[in-house]
Amino acid sequence: MNYNKKTIYDVDVKGKKVLVRCDFNVPQDKKTGEITSDKRIVAAIPTLKYLLENGAAVIACSHLGKPVATFDSYVKKQVEKGKNEADITREEWEKSLKKLTLAPVAKRLSELLGQDVIFATDTIGEDAKAKAAALQPGQIMLLENLRFAKGETKNDPAFAKALADMAEIFVSDAFGTVHRAHASTAGVAAYLPAYSGLLVQKELAVMGKALDNPVRPFVAVLGGAKVSDKINVINNLLEKADTIIIGGGMAYTFKKAQGYEIGTSLLEADRIDYAKDMIAKAEAKGVKFLLPVDNYCAAEFSADAEPVLVEGNIPENLMGMDIGPKTQELFAAAVKGAGTIVWNGPMGVFEFEKFAGGTKAMAKALAESGAVTIVGGGDSASAVEKLGFADKITHISTGGGASLEFLEGKELPGVACLLDA
Repeated sequence: MNYNKKTIYDVDVKGKKVLVRCDFNVPQDKKTGEITSDKRIVAAIPTLKYLLENGAAVIACSHLGKPVATFDSYVKKQVEKGKNEADITREEWEKSLKKLTLAPVAKRLSELLGQDVIFATDTIGEDAKAKAAALQPGQIMLLENLRFAKGETKNDPAFAKALADMAEIFVSDAFGTVHRAHASTAGVAAYLPAYSGLLVQKELAVMGKALDNPVRPFVAVLGGAKVSDKINVINNLLEKADTIIIGGGMAYTFKKAQGYEIGTSLLEADRIDYAKDMIAKAEAKGVKFLLPVDNYCAAEFSADAEPVLVEGNIPENLMGMDIGPKTQELFAAAVKGAGTIVWNGPMGVFEFEKFAGGTKAMAKALAESGAVTIVGGGDSASAVEKLGFADKITHISTGGGASLEFLEGKELPGVACLLDA
């Protein structure tokens, strides 16, 4: 896949209406609706400011959460959850949509930009069209939640064209959604010249170089629960990395493949043969393939469970919850001399304080490595931020699913649609 795309620096935006796909899918307090972290809004500011300062009229758009776009679909979902169809009201559905309005985002965006953000109460309806038509250079508006329209996730050409009709240029700046072929991420590019925003440009530059031309040795650290989630990642990285480190719940399937007893640890029995193949493939290619040598285990999956340190075989009444001290040392030594390190997925049950040590040790090792360090989105990104190592990491990806598919070597629809540089 070509990561070298034209950016907003390659186009004259003066006097033009520019549709910008942002990622404003921010966490909110369930009771008050207050935004609990504005990190994603802050991340969009450089692109939006550049466009506004260079005379563009900006039409920003984003999704928020997973609203159900039609009443019929809402009824179907509620019935699947066990609700009685007769008890489900249209008012209840409308209430669920109101919780996911982008109005609070418009307010926060106004504060961050230091100027008024005009808010449209729909996406391609009369309000959005009228406000877009009246928008002047240097002004910005935000459309209502894209997923309120059923055509968004289906990449409906009519919906994509209606979005595109409001503008003259499209800018993709939501890396967290580029792996999805939705109307606002890829569909609009069929009707408008499409450029990369500064956020997407940085992701492509840093992650593209790490995969195509890394400073060696190149070490990949993979964690998380399931082998099945990372199959294509491991396959792709075996062609590129010098060392692959496996931690987290997925490690136990590999340990089982090596002939170890793993007690009640997470196991994907249908992936044992695959794990054996990967270990053999790594050996044949001369890629170091590191697995845990000791684990903190527990009798139950609970934050209050007492950690039991186990080397080798795990007793049948215990489950692996985190990597042990010897493994922490082994993994830290492996990243010490690295030139490039990519990390995706925690080393243990990071959300339980007693079993967060392995993930903390990994974050610290990356921070002290002196290498080009890239942390994929999701849990590993929040771990690094929570532990205070974020400023010592070269790049923390803004997209969990997107960064994972990037590491798989997949074509990302929201990137493929952009103009090549």
